[in-house]
Amino acid sequence: MKTPLPLSLALFALVVSAGCASSPGSRIAKNRAEFDGYPADVKAAISEGEVRVGFSPDQVRMALGAPDRVMTRTSETEVQEVWIYREKKGRVGVGLGFGFGGGPVGAGVGVGSGGRGFDDERMRVVFTAGRVAAVEQSER
Repeated sequence: MKTPLPLSLALFALVVSAGCASSPGSRIAKNRAEFDGYPADVKAAISEGEVRVGFSPDQVRMALGAPDRVMTRTSETEVQEVWIYREKKGRVGVGLGFGFGGGPVGAGVGVGSGGRGFDDERMRVVFTAGRVAAVEQSER
């Protein structure tokens, strides 16, 4: 059975975009020496992709990866850095086009991956003086 080209391309795009996502395990492997120096409870949280108050930026990156957006919150008493993580969902689009000209009729089909599509904020990690001061999570 032959698989149509557009379907094959769409499946390929999904596999490639899924393979680009990192996991706590892959981030831990890249930072093994640093990870091994953490207390057992910190290691457990990072391994589960969890963030706790008191974590350093490196610990948060190991648990969650790089933030999707970084903001600064300035109040009368302090300046805080806010890391925003969004729900990531792969997107694939299929287009069909026809063209008419002086000669024969032309047709084409295109398949593309939208890469990282952002739907909703899922978490904010608030840092004060280089440590996590608060974690805000949306309900799913």
